[in-house]
Amino acid sequence: MPKNDLHTIVTDLFDQLEKNREQHLFTLSPREIGTVTSVTSGIARVSGLPGVGFEELLRFPGDVYGIAYNIDADEIGVILLGEDWLLHVGDEVERTGRVMDIPVGNAVIGRVINPVGEPMDGLGTIPFTERLPIERPAHPIMDRSAVSMPLQTGIKAIDALIPVGRGQRELIMGDRQTGKTAIAVDTIINQRGKDVICIYCAIGQRAASVAKVIANLRHHGAIDYTVVVATEGNNPPGLKYIAPYAATSIGEYFMEQGRDVLVIYDDLTEHARSYRELSLLLRRPPGREAFPGDIFYIHSRLLERATHLCDELKGGSLTALPIVETEAQNISAYIPTNLISITDGQIYLSPKLFELGILPAVDVGKSVSRVGGKAQLPAYRTVTGSLKLAYSQFEELENYARFGTRLDDNTKRIIEHGKRIRTWLKQPELHPLSVAEQIVVLLALTEGHFDSISIDDMKLAEAALLEACPQLPAELLDRIYTGTAFSDEDRSFILDFAGQILKAFEID
Repeated sequence: MPKNDLHTIVTDLFDQLEKNREQHLFTLSPREIGTVTSVTSGIARVSGLPGVGFEELLRFPGDVYGIAYNIDADEIGVILLGEDWLLHVGDEVERTGRVMDIPVGNAVIGRVINPVGEPMDGLGTIPFTERLPIERPAHPIMDRSAVSMPLQTGIKAIDALIPVGRGQRELIMGDRQTGKTAIAVDTIINQRGKDVICIYCAIGQRAASVAKVIANLRHHGAIDYTVVVATEGNNPPGLKYIAPYAATSIGEYFMEQGRDVLVIYDDLTEHARSYRELSLLLRRPPGREAFPGDIFYIHSRLLERATHLCDELKGGSLTALPIVETEAQNISAYIPTNLISITDGQIYLSPKLFELGILPAVDVGKSVSRVGGKAQLPAYRTVTGSLKLAYSQFEELENYARFGTRLDDNTKRIIEHGKRIRTWLKQPELHPLSVAEQIVVLLALTEGHFDSISIDDMKLAEAALLEACPQLPAELLDRIYTGTAFSDEDRSFILDFAGQILKAFEID
């Protein structure tokens, strides 16, 4: 290259640099930096941040973040969202000027993330365009509509006797290893094709348990409409504490777009324990069972965000199914009673029923839905009116009959009918049933078509009836699914249809 051309290029480059330097506007941004004074398990104490706000996000070295929670005159108690062993006394702490938030959007569907939005499934980073604070005020009462649409779980005992509506808060409670998570997973699987976004929030669960849930969701194609927000038992207590709030913000994003969302918190007992741990480390005064005084508030402000929005706000809904673990069947313990008072009903799983092999182990007598039939399809209300009463009478008479008392024919008939109701309530895991399948078998059961079939053959008879359900007329199926009231002709047709199939199983 000639020397003149090279000189020209260098001159033009310097001129451009000088022009850019003259046009550049230098801005000063203030930074407020404090110092770590002590570090304990999940907690750090910081000094030197006079302008920090409550629940403001603070940045520590090594990309560790924390939430300013105790703001005293001389120091700040910070809940750490990362590993505390990465921090040392004397480290610098910087304010971020924002509260804890979570990435939201369609890109999170089908992914497994932690409560700060980092992927845990090895599928790469998550593209997002919006972030929402994990703590948001609940929608005011004037923005809400009554709960009227059902959320079908696919579980016979729940859909028939303890219906759940879209926008409801229904508590799932029971001792450990009684099938609480199984009910939640079945409910997620049953939402396939129903345009419901599901969020499974695992709070402090074992890694093997979370992996099993994800594997079941993948196997049944449910991961395509599900977001998994997971924290494991060895994660910092701060991550466990923010997990349900992060999951709720993700759900609210879709709800405010007019979508129906289901959020499962598994479980809030572990959430309360992590908050108790943090509160005691922050030296907040303990109350009953060493829980802090605001333990009720942390759950009420979480579950109050579940609602059904009015049509002016696109009519979306967020249904919450919180799970709580009881000890020795004590449903009157501190945390369970708090959650019972917050939610719109509870599904109680009995260890006695579980040991007897009655799965799912739903105790119908101790379970209730305060929304009830208002969120149930009319077809259910037509056929379940006498079911709960008949089952309650059976349980009472069965206990009475154990004394060897001579029974009259009517009592024997009630007991035999109740045994068939109990057999019908049994359902294998990961096999949710459609509305039409439940209605056909339920109608045949309440009308006594199964009473002439032996208990041993009842499951075979039910399987034959379920297999024949696709043969029902399309018009009848449409009326069932669209919520049209059951007519006498529909009822008679289904009973005749069921009677013909069950005739082969009747006792001679």
